[in-house]
Amino acid sequence: MRFISGVLAQDPDILSRRAVLLGGSSLLLTGRAPAQTALELEDFGKLARVIDGDSFVLGSGLKVRLANIFAPEIGQEYAKAASSALATLMEGRNIGLSYTGPKRDRYDRALAQVYTLQPDGSPDQWVQSEMVRLGYGRVRSYADTAWEIETLLEIESTARRAGRGLWQSDDFKVRAPAPNALAQHVDSFQIIEGLIISAAQVRGMTFLNFGSDYKTDFTVSISRRDRRKFEKAGIDLGDMEGRRVRVRGWVELYNGPVIWLDHPQAIEFIQSDVS
Repeated sequence: MRFISGVLAQDPDILSRRAVLLGGSSLLLTGRAPAQTALELEDFGKLARVIDGDSFVLGSGLKVRLANIFAPEIGQEYAKAASSALATLMEGRNIGLSYTGPKRDRYDRALAQVYTLQPDGSPDQWVQSEMVRLGYGRVRSYADTAWEIETLLEIESTARRAGRGLWQSDDFKVRAPAPNALAQHVDSFQIIEGLIISAAQVRGMTFLNFGSDYKTDFTVSISRRDRRKFEKAGIDLGDMEGRRVRVRGWVELYNGPVIWLDHPQAIEFIQSDVS
């Protein structure tokens, strides 16, 4: 394992330089660096203030968004608890940011994997995984930042089974693909689990239907241009009938409720003994 010198944590000039860090396999589910993954930390600082459960501001003024998780929004149940948990993880700690996709989101926030650092500059806790482990964040991947999603999903599953944090609330539960119930959650991020009744391709679009009436029932839709990503991941979208899956994304109305998927990490194949 290679780390930058311990002076990284104290010297502001060195803090501005890049450090290449390598995680070890023993750290996989402990909130630390995933196994065999090179981490290039590019921005450093200390916490100035927390905005909410998945965003904060560094002392430099840089606003940061935790990539690939979604904490309760301000006004929602557990929002204050999530903000408090994030502050507790990072207060007084040196923080390093790693970018696994675009470095800024549309609000000009740093879109980063976030780590607290030990005195020698090596990574201590992976903040995303800790927030998920504590039950204050749900996994929400995007095509351009989908990094170590399987690891986060395992941690989320454990937190959900244990009923930690937001998993105690019906507001965040994994939902069934019942169209009338889902219609009450349009324009919100949801996790939905159910059995695919049929799969169809229409004018290059793939539709995974969770009911017999595609005009009213819940559907997962995948565009022609995104289909190749699923094929590359070994997912045959034409052979999905009878598969139990869990999907996550923004619920919209297109005939019935629909989630549009553009990357394979947003779909999980579920065994009966997995929650």
